[in-house]
Amino acid sequence: MKKLSELYNCNYDIEINGIKINSKEVRKGDLFICTKGVTADRHDFVDDAIKNGAVAIVASKKVNVKVPVIYVDDTNDELPKLCSKFYDYPDKKLKIYSVTGTDGKTSVATITQYLLGNNVCGYIGTNGRSCSKFTLDTNNTTPDSDKLYEYFNEFLEAGCNSVMMESSSEAFYRGRLKNIKYDIGAITNITREHLNIHGNFENYIDCKCQQFRQIKNNGYAILNSDDEFYSTIKNSCRCKNILTYGKNENNTLQIVNFTIYSNKTDIIYKFQNKEYQISSPLLGEFNVYNLACGLLIAIASGKKIEEVIPNIQAIKVSGRLELLPNLGQNFQVMIDYAHTPNGINNLLKFIHTLDVNRSIVVIGSAGERDFLKRPIMGKTVIDNASYAIFTYEDPRSEDPKDIINMMVKDIEDKSRYEIVLDRSKAIERAINIAGKNDIVLILGKGNETYEKLKDKTIYFNDIEEAMKYLKIRVKKEKVKV
Repeated sequence: MKKLSELYNCNYDIEINGIKINSKEVRKGDLFICTKGVTADRHDFVDDAIKNGAVAIVASKKVNVKVPVIYVDDTNDELPKLCSKFYDYPDKKLKIYSVTGTDGKTSVATITQYLLGNNVCGYIGTNGRSCSKFTLDTNNTTPDSDKLYEYFNEFLEAGCNSVMMESSSEAFYRGRLKNIKYDIGAITNITREHLNIHGNFENYIDCKCQQFRQIKNNGYAILNSDDEFYSTIKNSCRCKNILTYGKNENNTLQIVNFTIYSNKTDIIYKFQNKEYQISSPLLGEFNVYNLACGLLIAIASGKKIEEVIPNIQAIKVSGRLELLPNLGQNFQVMIDYAHTPNGINNLLKFIHTLDVNRSIVVIGSAGERDFLKRPIMGKTVIDNASYAIFTYEDPRSEDPKDIINMMVKDIEDKSRYEIVLDRSKAIERAINIAGKNDIVLILGKGNETYEKLKDKTIYFNDIEEAMKYLKIRVKKEKVKV
């Protein structure tokens, strides 16, 4: 809590409880910042903010209100500076580690927190924000500045000295991270995604590169040398230290060999001319890369590789390759966040290296997002899975039927899929048609707890829905026996 006169050179000794940019989230005693978004100008919502309890306004154009107004040249530029000052510069006190990329951000960020310890390292990303003291939700993978600096402060108060965060291309595009100076910045990969926001692939790549322009001069960039855009990312780095991971022996951390089993992955990594044999609970080749990235982040943070290897066995990434408990059924159910053509392709190819009969996929595509990827997603599923059930996934203002029609438009064999609009019913259908040694894969939302519809957001969780229908099926089959 600070007085307005402590934040600005003014005569208003009004106590400020918090900073908000969403008028709906304003509470009594808050300072409302009239930032300008892509589709909304928050100067238009000052009356709502005051009605909800705002005691002062920061604006860049004239507003007619009865509470104090601080005028600045650009509210968007002002927001991160103001938030940092309000929370006593938590971004200067924490070591800030970041990962960007199309796929694997949540896995790498979670892996890193496990390696470093959640008592000293906080996490911010798709799965919320967490440390040893708390686990809480976030509205976005990478929050707006009014929340981001608040979260940084929460971690400091919880005793953390660092934070591992997912930095999305959209966050860079919208300027949410423009004042952040990273101690470590890592990348997983780059494939086609979010072109609805960026307009073209070049702009998307440039937003990924932005993270590496914001690494401190003495910080570390951690790059996947096997990625197609490795050279582009490397050329954007402005820091002195670049570490790489990949299969080539010239990498800082070399992936020498790996063997994937149904319940573990045995890996040989090479670091500083020494080989390390590791048994990882994370499955799939993509997780061999994700773990390599996390190990390099830990090493760059000052840890010795021998210190963090024992922590690998405990790693669990919620909603990523999450195998649900077996209740007595003769098939498996797995939840995964895969929602890009590349992520889906990698996942399904991995699944069919296991001892499974059919793969039954439940999948949709988010509304108001990159529509050009939808037919590619649909074709990728059909090319790699036994059967698909197409359903809605956060349709927002779009008609779910239109989204699904785009997903299936290039699929010639209509017998390979069906459409069940209601996601809950789609999950139920998949579980009810599964047979011996089949695997049901529910993709796209992982452990998210919401569904964004046209006029509202409802509570919805794929794991809970699947467990509900598993229990019903198992109970019915026991009764039959």
